[in-house]
Amino acid sequence: MGARVIYVMTHDSIGLGEDGPTHQPVETLASLRAIPNANVFRPADGVETAECWALALKAHETPSIMSLTRQGLVPIRGEHTDENLSAKGAYVLFEPEIGRDVTLMATGSEVEIAVAASEALAREGIRAAVVSMPCFELFAVQDADYRANVLGTAPRVGIEAAVSQGWDRWLGENSTFIGMDGFGASAPAPDLYKHFGITAKAMADAAKALIP
Repeated sequence: MGARVIYVMTHDSIGLGEDGPTHQPVETLASLRAIPNANVFRPADGVETAECWALALKAHETPSIMSLTRQGLVPIRGEHTDENLSAKGAYVLFEPEIGRDVTLMATGSEVEIAVAASEALAREGIRAAVVSMPCFELFAVQDADYRANVLGTAPRVGIEAAVSQGWDRWLGENSTFIGMDGFGASAPAPDLYKHFGITAKAMADAAKALIP
């Protein structure tokens, strides 16, 4: 209808844990992202959530879906900036000082996993950039130069506690996706992430396997 409607959806991944696989929407993000003229926001922390909410309020002819987690998250950004970094859909959260060996890409609660993976790689002398991608749709409409600058030319590893549909466009050929290829299970969130291999170690290992 081209109307500003904001949907707030919670329990966004296997992280809701104990309620079991029937409550774990591993396919829902992909299906929502397939809807034309809709922005799907999956923020990584409170700062990104505020930024995405502001963007939803400004989208007068586009519905917005706020996909929020149930589990507690580590603050990624810490404080607001003058610029709304989520406005372009994706941005470089961390850039190594001297070039990239690999680019780690994530949304929502998995951004903190990507940050932890980059820190583990740094201890081994591997330079990993971290890209937060709160809204695929907004990133898709940015100019090619901006997208190229964010994505870089190094191998890419994407992580999301969901199915991989929709990620291929951003990952490219020399890449790995860490996520779900089936439904979840009933257990506390940390146990589930470990069981399904959605961890900083798995991301760091995938990165090292891609680097020549």
